[in-house]
Amino acid sequence: MTGADIVVQSLVAHGVEVVFAYPGGASMPMHQSLTKVRDRLRTILPRHEQGGGFAAQGVARSTGKPGVVMATSGPGATNLVTAIADAKLDSIPLIAITGQCQNGECGQIMPKMEGCSQSSR
Repeated sequence: MTGADIVVQSLVAHGVEVVFAYPGGASMPMHQSLTKVRDRLRTILPRHEQGGGFAAQGVARSTGKPGVVMATSGPGATNLVTAIADAKLDSIPLIAITGQCQNGECGQIMPKMEGCSQSSR
């Protein structure tokens, strides 16, 4: 069982029914894990990460359960920031999952990854 499998199993165990997930290289392990539970957890591919974030908010607003959105690292993660900030300001339960580069690579060979985690706290 991988770390991605554990995260996906946790979502299923907590009653999550849908994930809005935009794929990318750094998030592919999560997408592969999502295919293993497609009979219990629906994956919807949004056309843009921000749209996925707001769609997840819609689920949360209409059901009272946390909405879940997933994106890749770097630009995928930063495209979620507006939806994350809006959810925080409106007290909407939103779970945003992003891919990440290896710790030693962040900010060095992949400068676009720098600051994603700091900007979304």
